[in-house]
Amino acid sequence: MKTQDEKAPKNSWLQNFPIMFYTVVMGLGGLALAYERLNLIFGISGWIFEVLRWTASLAYTVISALYAAKIIRYPQAFTAEFSHPVRVNFFATFSVSTLLIAALWKDFTPVYGVLFYVGIVFQGIISLYVVSFWIKNNILISHSNPAWFIPIVGNLLVPLAAPAGSELAWYYFGVGIFFWPVLFAVLFYRIIFHDQMPQKFIPTLFIVIAPPAMAFLDYTKLTANFDAPAKIMLYVTLFFALLILFMFKSFLRLKFFLSWWAFTFPTAAASIALLRAYELSGLKFFLLAGSAGFAILCVFIGIVGFYTIKAILRAEICVAE
Repeated sequence: MKTQDEKAPKNSWLQNFPIMFYTVVMGLGGLALAYERLNLIFGISGWIFEVLRWTASLAYTVISALYAAKIIRYPQAFTAEFSHPVRVNFFATFSVSTLLIAALWKDFTPVYGVLFYVGIVFQGIISLYVVSFWIKNNILISHSNPAWFIPIVGNLLVPLAAPAGSELAWYYFGVGIFFWPVLFAVLFYRIIFHDQMPQKFIPTLFIVIAPPAMAFLDYTKLTANFDAPAKIMLYVTLFFALLILFMFKSFLRLKFFLSWWAFTFPTAAASIALLRAYELSGLKFFLLAGSAGFAILCVFIGIVGFYTIKAILRAEICVAE
């Protein structure tokens, strides 16, 4: 006789394939963009950029195909993930990843055009959906975590991918720059006055680096100025990067989760911002700091990539929680 547990159907790995997998694309796309900025300064090698952008694009294609298959085959699993108070925030990783890949293919207009408009449409929709979700549902303070930045502050990525002079860039910049301090205030209150976040979300603390870095890059692109507001955004980026570095021992004993990829994109954003500051100011400090950030990013990608592949081979990812 079979037990009740033996009769119950086992969950498919595809059914448990998480939307969080798009953070892999964010990390790889951020690496490619950071290298592109470094290559503009030092003239290292164009073919390395080609390898990086093709790698990021392949990851994006595979993950998109798998998640589309999940939606078709297991719509209930998709619905449950989309209505979850924490996981819903990670759906913006799709639009952010799409915009990152679009930015990597700016020199190929047909691909860039499709990806850019898909990215901004979904980013606009997910921003409205998530804010309305927060308003209509009873969200507990314990649900808040740095991943909240992704759907709203993800708007700050649009100006970086947008054509020069685009009015859409100002719209998305305005939304992102408004919600960044609002959400940071909520998050800071939660971290200081409430229980510590679950271990799997601790790596997402790195996300606090990304908003000021992207805001700086947006502002300097939209205004072509390296003035007081730009410097404030840049030095806030630097402060959070130093803060995370100061706290780094807190991250060393963490068990591997897919959320480790949160180490990568914010580091890439900070590196790009510092390298851009060097281009605008000529100060060697920014060049050294940006180059150091890129080196750290490469280490992060290597470590997190290794553990991700290891976890996939051991079937430790895409399991029911």
